[in-house]
Formats: sequence, structure tokens, C-alpha cells
Amino acid sequence: MRKLLYSPEAVDDLARLREFIALKNPSAARRVASELLAGIGKLTEFPRMGLKVAQAPDPDLIRDLFIQQYTVRYLLAEPQILVLRVWHDKENEKSKEQLL
Repeated sequence: MRKLLYSPEAVDDLARLREFIALKNPSAARRVASELLAGIGKLTEFPRMGLKVAQAPDPDLIRDLFIQQYTVRYLLAEPQILVLRVWHDKENEKSKEQLL
């Protein structure tokens, strides 16, 4: 089983998303955070379940996992998986381009 690591940016992303949702609905924020972490946790057993990011420097290693309306970008780095970024599908397209 691979080890799961989070980049500082991914940690910030998760905190930002949770805080944004909590402003309107704290229980939904807890539920979404729990669902995201559970989905990300599955990568330890199924590291290639995300889709390859075609525009990435190495598409076989950088992948996107889709969990509800969220995208989790991660790097397959033996022997671990590094979660790079997390964002909601409605976030600015331009900011997504900067995530590679």
C-alpha cells in the first residue's frame, strides 16, 4: 500500500473549500470534507484510478481524481502518492491552468 502525502497547496485548498462551504452550511462542510478525504484515501489501494492529465509534463504520473464536483490532482511518485491540488469545478478556468 502506498503512502499518501499532501502538498502545502493541497492542504490550503482543502481548508479553503471547507471554510467557504461552512459559511453557509457547517454540516455540509464537514460532510464534503469527509467525502473528499475518503475518496482521496482510496488512492492508496487504487493509485491509477484517476484520469491522466494530457497537458501534464508526464501524463502517466499526473492524474485527476473526480469526487462529486471536485477535482483532486495528484502525482504518482513511488512509493507514495502526492496530492498536488484540490478545486471545485466552478472555480476559475484560468486558475486551473496554473495547477500543473
